Amino acid sequence: MKKEAIITLPNPHLRQKSQRVHVVSDETRQLIKDMTDASIDWENSRPHEISAALAAVQIDRLERVVIVRADFEDKDNQEFIPLINPEIVKYEGEITYDYEGCLSVKDFYGKVPRYSKIRVKAINIDGDEIRIKANGFLARVLQHEIDHCNGIVFVDHIRDDHQAFYRLNDEGELDPLDYERYVKDNADLWD
Repeated sequence: MKKEAIITLPNPHLRQKSQRVHVVSDETRQLIKDMTDASIDWENSRPHEISAALAAVQIDRLERVVIVRADFEDKDNQEFIPLINPEIVKYEGEITYDYEGCLSVKDFYGKVPRYSKIRVKAINIDGDEIRIKANGFLARVLQHEIDHCNGIVFVDHIRDDHQAFYRLNDEGELDPLDYERYVKDNADLWD
């Protein structure tokens, strides 16, 4: 599967809740492969970005499946860990603000509030329940992807913050955007 399969706002499917997976089947495994292929193809088209994770809804499949990169630091390691029916069972720590991007929100980043620690339960590709204690960047990534399963996109967490939106420049640095102009010019992102 190629990066063109990744849907972007204002596609209304990104605002729908995904359905639970009842049986981990060959179809589920193929979905995970398709998600991984689309993520890697997207990443290969971007000199300064990695694909940290992807939810099934982002390739227009309303199933509660996410993949999370095994190593955020090594772009050459293209292994992803699948999580089926991921659910946050506990929020911990403090709320911190940091930059987030999304393969389904073209070319923009935002400064998003998230809990610094969470606990997640999910099913792995073998159908076994797993539990994860996550903090820092991994906690942020998991909250972002589980939001996708619930029809929420990161821009939904940003309100009235005049230093909230950014664009990646040619050097790979984030440049702030004018909040009012961004919101006005991109009103369809909140529809």
